Amino acid sequence: MDAQQAANMSPTASTIFMLPWVGFGHLSAYLELAKALSTRNFHIYFCSTPVSLASIKPRLIPSCSSIQFVELHLPSSDEFPPHLHTTNGLPSRLVPTIHQAFSAAAHTFEAFLQTLRPHLLIYDSLQPWAPRIASSLNIPAINFFTAGAFAVSHVLRAFHYPDSQFPSSDFVLHSRWKIKNTTAESPTQVKIPKIGEAIGYCLNASRGVILTNSFRELEGKYIDYLSVILKKRVLPIGPLVYQPNQDEEDEDYSRIKNWLDRKEASSTVLVSFGSEFFLSKEETEAIAHGLEQSEANFIWGIRFPKGAKKNAIEEALPEGFLERAGGRAMVVEEWVPQGKILKHGSIGGFVSHCGWNSAMESIMCGVPVIGIPMQVDQPFNAGILEEAGVGVEAKRDSDGKIQRDEVAKLIKEVVVERTREDIRNKLEEINEILRTRREEKLDELATEISLLCRN
Repeated sequence: MDAQQAANMSPTASTIFMLPWVGFGHLSAYLELAKALSTRNFHIYFCSTPVSLASIKPRLIPSCSSIQFVELHLPSSDEFPPHLHTTNGLPSRLVPTIHQAFSAAAHTFEAFLQTLRPHLLIYDSLQPWAPRIASSLNIPAINFFTAGAFAVSHVLRAFHYPDSQFPSSDFVLHSRWKIKNTTAESPTQVKIPKIGEAIGYCLNASRGVILTNSFRELEGKYIDYLSVILKKRVLPIGPLVYQPNQDEEDEDYSRIKNWLDRKEASSTVLVSFGSEFFLSKEETEAIAHGLEQSEANFIWGIRFPKGAKKNAIEEALPEGFLERAGGRAMVVEEWVPQGKILKHGSIGGFVSHCGWNSAMESIMCGVPVIGIPMQVDQPFNAGILEEAGVGVEAKRDSDGKIQRDEVAKLIKEVVVERTREDIRNKLEEINEILRTRREEKLDELATEISLLCRN
């Protein structure tokens, strides 16, 4: 639907225009926020690229008329056609291209706001032009950042508030990440300082309140830190996580479920590294050997960039790996229904890159995380999960390489030998609190947004 068609619908409720970044974790969190607000007398215009909207459309109830998709068409080229206007499976060489293309769509976004005249804009943290445009049109705008408060706190302290008093923490960032977070290793990377600058502007531009997909029991002191340095209320409204229907027919999941049903309770690990990162051969082999040594059952979703050659799995895995693993292993190329798998009773651990959306899913499903962070905010996410007692991190060696023995040891402790029941107990404790406070938090949010829409 284009903006003019959406405007002709003339909703009577307060209207909110949402502009998430095109990463799947961002889209997913924004859609869950949209769904929550749509049941509280708000009408949502949800704006993204056509391919991004298509990926989340199945998560909407067909009868939901309070959320309208608005298509944002990015500049295209032979190398960057419309089906690549998403970070899901995007080849790394095109990462700068999608950032540039998204910024180039600012004029289209401005036209949307002029046509729809929403009462409020909720925008993400990688497009500083969005709140500027909203301000020029006298439309109030607030930031909803989908990353963790711990990671954002470190970014802001490093680039904007170096003299601020930071909360005490035992977290130590590996030298590998210190290098990667201050320089770009190749022309295809987006430099972290540039991202830090954008995040800082977007947070400071938010009118009075900032939303975060987190919760106090996990990141309370870092949420408070952000509130102090930004001089704004930081409202934790998470975890905003898609809750799939386990009984819904799904051909992809059916085969996986049949395999999982034959495993003992909490005896299996899910291994998944998200929609945007692709393991190198060396990393794949280290993780494979760790899984093999752990003696745990595992289901591993291995992804490759769009356009990768066929039979890539056979080349990526160590020779004879699948034969040796036998019935303990299920390896799936490309996408796996992560949310449904994590809810299955046979899953006892999640070997994860620690993307924030995956971390929230794991917590909501009560599954301990065995973190192997790969890039950007993930090392910080792994750190806060370990600090909060809901996960462990497989520490790298002094050269920053994955240690297969460390991976095997942690999987054994969490899943095979069950010597880390403290993690499972902590997850149960947190989930009990989250269940009782969820609706209260969302009602508080609705009240806050109603006030903003009236101003």
